[in-house]
Amino acid sequence: MKKISASPEQKRFRNEAEKYANYLETPEGRLRIDLAFANLQDLLPRATASLCALDVGGGTGALAVRLARLGFHVTLLDPSAPMLDFARRSAYEAEFAERIALRQGDAAEMSNLFPAGSFDVVICHNVLEFVDDPGAVLGDISRVMRGPSATLSVLVRSQTGEVLKAALQTGDLAAAEIGLTAEWGQESLYEGKVRLFTVESLKTILKEASLTLAAERGVRVLADYVPPQVSRSAQYEQIFALERKLGKRWEFAAVARYIQCLARRGGP
Repeated sequence: MKKISASPEQKRFRNEAEKYANYLETPEGRLRIDLAFANLQDLLPRATASLCALDVGGGTGALAVRLARLGFHVTLLDPSAPMLDFARRSAYEAEFAERIALRQGDAAEMSNLFPAGSFDVVICHNVLEFVDDPGAVLGDISRVMRGPSATLSVLVRSQTGEVLKAALQTGDLAAAEIGLTAEWGQESLYEGKVRLFTVESLKTILKEASLTLAAERGVRVLADYVPPQVSRSAQYEQIFALERKLGKRWEFAAVARYIQCLARRGGP
């Protein structure tokens, strides 16, 4: 098997798992996970003992535990041993260790790790921003999906959202203008580069991977920009409910911080 060297981004994730776990406890981190999973649940098949899910770049196991709670058998793939340690603890604490299998490996290695047609659900959240070839990763995901009824959830950083962040959060109008055509942005948590997507660019690589769009959602449309008098913690449920409504409407979803596409395989 060809060994793939770790990128600088992957090395950061391996070394700073605790920082990421802490981020997921913030209102922003919780919203990203809660909204994306709620959108996925709208399309999920009813879980049975035979249904299997793959969480690509599953990190601390937050989504894997939720899928296991619904009855899925979940495989969590992540290159970071510290991340997998977090996921292992999460699985045991939730008493779902028997339903969650942990595999260490990169998204780019999927074709060597899993047989074709292995999974009924695949999650690929905030992974394509960091891989060398997003199209190749989606192609491998399409291959491991179990027929046209299998569901894929992809979540990526939005170029539009980065433009609004620069203008509204920091008042950097020059950065906002540059961001209109930027292919890369700055990742604040790990202080590295992050690939940016438009809705059209994501749709294009999904189509090239023989994946058919089933739904499109915006994640974190306004939560990053509410004024200080709105408590993101105390008013979390109200913000979440409003975000769910806004994320389903194209005119609002277009300016969200993250783009979520739910897709099926295009053929048998």
